[in-house]
Amino acid sequence: MTSKLSFDIPIYALAPLAGYTDLPFRNVVKKFGADLTVSEMISSNALAHGSIKTIRMLERSPNEDPYSVQIAGAEEDIVRRAVEVLNTQDNIDIIDLNCGCPVPKIVCHGSGSALLSDLPRMARIIETIKKNSNKSTLSVKIRLGFESKNHVEIAKVVQECGADFLAVHGRTRAGKFKAPVDYDAIAEIKASIGIPVIANGDIDSFEKAQWVLKHTKADGIMIGRGAVGAPWIFHQLKTGNATVDPLIKHAIIMEHLDGMVSFYGVRGIVTFRKHVHTYSKGYEGASALRDLVNRIEDPIQFRAVIDEFFLTHRQIIGGCNTSDINVYESM
Repeated sequence: MTSKLSFDIPIYALAPLAGYTDLPFRNVVKKFGADLTVSEMISSNALAHGSIKTIRMLERSPNEDPYSVQIAGAEEDIVRRAVEVLNTQDNIDIIDLNCGCPVPKIVCHGSGSALLSDLPRMARIIETIKKNSNKSTLSVKIRLGFESKNHVEIAKVVQECGADFLAVHGRTRAGKFKAPVDYDAIAEIKASIGIPVIANGDIDSFEKAQWVLKHTKADGIMIGRGAVGAPWIFHQLKTGNATVDPLIKHAIIMEHLDGMVSFYGVRGIVTFRKHVHTYSKGYEGASALRDLVNRIEDPIQFRAVIDEFFLTHRQIIGGCNTSDINVYESM
């Protein structure tokens, strides 16, 4: 199989973000500029045991090409069985191994960033995926270390085990999402290995993205929390223009809402309420809007209220403060 992903020019990727980067959101960012979208983090154990809910999480939008599915796991046999399930899905181009999630419930099972404290185990799992996958590409997402940085060592192990590219979140596991991102360390990884490197961590504006690419010399950037409430950041990057026409922003918001209702049915408007909070942040009347939509259950009425609000407020003041988002990047 030939990889559909080219690193001839910088790649702009959407990071997996639990509870946010579902199919409707990925469809929107892909349509408006993202080169690569990644599923929400998926448990290898759930895949191996045939969870129907988990299988549905594998669905992709028709425009997600290429499409990456991220898995987490700590046991070689379970990971192998999960890969065998993924092998039956023709719409997946990339398998991505999560070696970065810092959340305790993931780490305590030996998955996510816990693998950074056991590099031989991490290596065996990467090799298991490489050996058993029928997909064109294997990627790995890491942090800079578990308690302390050993990022170059980790990156070299990933490369030696056959990964095709690497995404790096510029904090250790101990740094969670509060410590400063070490972009110098990402640059050191890029200079030390031969496979493409994608930089990740606190990239929340067009200007920051441009700076990170230049500073790290990475082959691309990956944005997660910075895209919540501002998915047009990919449109900015793709067009090379820091400003976004308010009509584009309005179109993105409405397409996202329509996608949520189409995918989830009536439940989509309940799920979209959290997006109303992030999209409306900085607008006059945002609080009243949130109060109103929390009481609306009819999809047609809900859509009309959202449409009218954002048509009335064509100018977006500021963006979403990512520190207000109570989620975690799946890594």
